[in-house]
Amino acid sequence: MDEFLDYLWIKILMIIKYITAFLDALFSPLNAVGPGFAIFVIVCITFAMARFFSRYKTKRLIRLEKEFIHWYNLRQEAMKCEDYEKGKLLAKNVDQAKLNRVYYDYFFERFMVTLLTKYLPIFSMLAYVNEAYKPDNLLKMIGKTYIYKFGKYHGKPIEAGAVFVFFVAYLIVSSGWFVLKFIYSRLKPSKAKSSDRDMQDNPDNK
Repeated sequence: MDEFLDYLWIKILMIIKYITAFLDALFSPLNAVGPGFAIFVIVCITFAMARFFSRYKTKRLIRLEKEFIHWYNLRQEAMKCEDYEKGKLLAKNVDQAKLNRVYYDYFFERFMVTLLTKYLPIFSMLAYVNEAYKPDNLLKMIGKTYIYKFGKYHGKPIEAGAVFVFFVAYLIVSSGWFVLKFIYSRLKPSKAKSSDRDMQDNPDNK
């Protein structure tokens, strides 16, 4: 068993090494512009990956979601019973018979899917950025151990490293995405209303 785990660990390390080499080759041209720009591009790609993969749902999650909605609606119907005590008892029976277990399975499955599809890409790329742009590597790239420097704290300048830049960039990208999404959702109804008015003003175009 120990030999198998050692073999498995070596294979995992080899895969990580190959992935790291591929990412280095992919992003190294961006370092000519600057590590800050390279990290921002990495964050944009990471955000897009997380958004894309987060849409994925396992068949089990879809089934559990349907089951949960079914039993939850059944419980709500039971609570609408004219006899409150009877409705409460029926709801309790639903909880004990199915709803509690289905909710636990559904919550756990959704948690695991979200962890693997949304957060794993983020933390994987964060780990890469932390390693690729560690102080020693930054010193070789740009001649200093930090990416940005601003302000002062106790008389010393605050130095921003790769991890800090990654988090700030991710916050900017995600905030920008939600702002654009909000603006688009506000403009879309306006366009639809404008189109309807055009159709009413020009009935011959139908």
